[in-house]
Amino acid sequence: MSSLSRRSILQLAGGAAALPLSGLLGDGVAHAAAGTLTIAYNVNLPSFDPTVGLSAVNPTIQSIYQSVFDPYIGQAPDLSFKPGLLTKWGWNADRTKISMELRKGATWHDGSPVTPEDVVWSLKRAADPKGGNPIQFVWAKVGNYKIDGNTITGDVLEFEPTLFKWMAFLTGYILPKAYYEKVGAEGFEKAPIGSGPYKVDAFERNAFLRLKAHAGYWGGKPAFETVVFKFITDPTSRVAEIESGGSDLTFEIPYEEFDRLKAKPGLAGQTKPVSDIAMIFITDIDPMLDRNVRLAANHAIDKKAIVDRLLKGYGVPISTLEAPGYAAFDPSIKVSYDPELAKSLLAKSGYSPDKPVKFTIQTTRGFKPKDYEMIQAIVGMWRKVGIDANIEVYEIAKHFELRAAHKLAPAAFYNWGNAIGDPSTSTGFAMFGPSPHCAWKGKDLVERIGPLWGEKDEAKRIAGYKAVDKYIAEEGEVIPLFQYVQPIIYKKGLKVVAQSNGMILPQLVTPA
Repeated sequence: MSSLSRRSILQLAGGAAALPLSGLLGDGVAHAAAGTLTIAYNVNLPSFDPTVGLSAVNPTIQSIYQSVFDPYIGQAPDLSFKPGLLTKWGWNADRTKISMELRKGATWHDGSPVTPEDVVWSLKRAADPKGGNPIQFVWAKVGNYKIDGNTITGDVLEFEPTLFKWMAFLTGYILPKAYYEKVGAEGFEKAPIGSGPYKVDAFERNAFLRLKAHAGYWGGKPAFETVVFKFITDPTSRVAEIESGGSDLTFEIPYEEFDRLKAKPGLAGQTKPVSDIAMIFITDIDPMLDRNVRLAANHAIDKKAIVDRLLKGYGVPISTLEAPGYAAFDPSIKVSYDPELAKSLLAKSGYSPDKPVKFTIQTTRGFKPKDYEMIQAIVGMWRKVGIDANIEVYEIAKHFELRAAHKLAPAAFYNWGNAIGDPSTSTGFAMFGPSPHCAWKGKDLVERIGPLWGEKDEAKRIAGYKAVDKYIAEEGEVIPLFQYVQPIIYKKGLKVVAQSNGMILPQLVTPA
């Protein structure tokens, strides 16, 4: 990665306020209708453009985006890659050029065809440093596109080993060139169109999104004519929604409620380990510049107890930002639960339970199952060894805002989604200083991760990331907690295909 692209700290464009598109939702919200699937969803939708601004890198919103927009490349439930709008893709032998083939017959929601020009325009727009794409520095590594029929070629300006993986991941969506240029960013927010299985019918911010099936969808018309996403950020309210029959499906609820609800007549449930991990960012400010404090904060946390007691066993403790199933997962790297070691480390810096080190930890509340309660438990564990942490609650959107501005508290809880399982999209983006998604801006990691971005030898690249993960664990520069197991609860009579990336895709929900 060049020094220029490495330091492309982006001006993240916030989404314009979208207005209701066709009136109020009416009774369809409160009662599941024939042909209607209602999902009690755990986050609001701040912006419709899936390629710019903070929303574009929020993994939890991608379920909505993938209902309306098509990624370049698709993913199967097991995270393997499959054709999307692109049917073929790859590098030439010396990896100086890329080639892509666009699917024939795909249409936008207005009926116009998806063209190679749409693909090239979308890629160029994503690569524009002024365009607001949060991973612009990935898309900028290819250029000089040429079109020949439905085949698109481009020059590799700087080798990016995960380029095609990103085409199935965050911001990797094709948008309609002619329509966007006609209506502009503001017009697109008011009336977005994509080429996905559903088109936007109505939207009321902080309330609901109603979608209608795209009859001309290249992948076949989805089973439900209408899909309603009800934005319900409180988990207790999501439980009430499914129990009252107000919604047909929900997820990210407390595990004890999941166990209770799945046993009820008329309801069913499933859990599956997903590619999301729970973690605590550490910001390179006082008192976290003290290695003893960082390591003590790591060793004082009993992750197994948190999983067993708060999450009812639904979770897999981890010691690095690589979860089982990720390409660079190394089970030999261990960060032990050792409160006595934590005490001795703090003592070296003059701290003790009677004279604790103090800082703030930020967390969401209800965004993920038991997120706030988990941080409460961790703060209790810290208190025993000599850490006095004050809890500050924020919405997930605020986390993104603070992280992009490098203004997170010394410690900040987050769930990191890595649907492509690559170490660059976990350790790389989370820990590489110039990344806008990083809290620890230390030169030590810039020097260690920097050379790995463009490493062409895949075995060497993966080994390099494992070495970085080992170093981070030894220095305590982040606190990995566990891999999530996602609880999904739904009405009997539905068949729900759980995704390893944690997405709830209405196009994959069918009558049983």
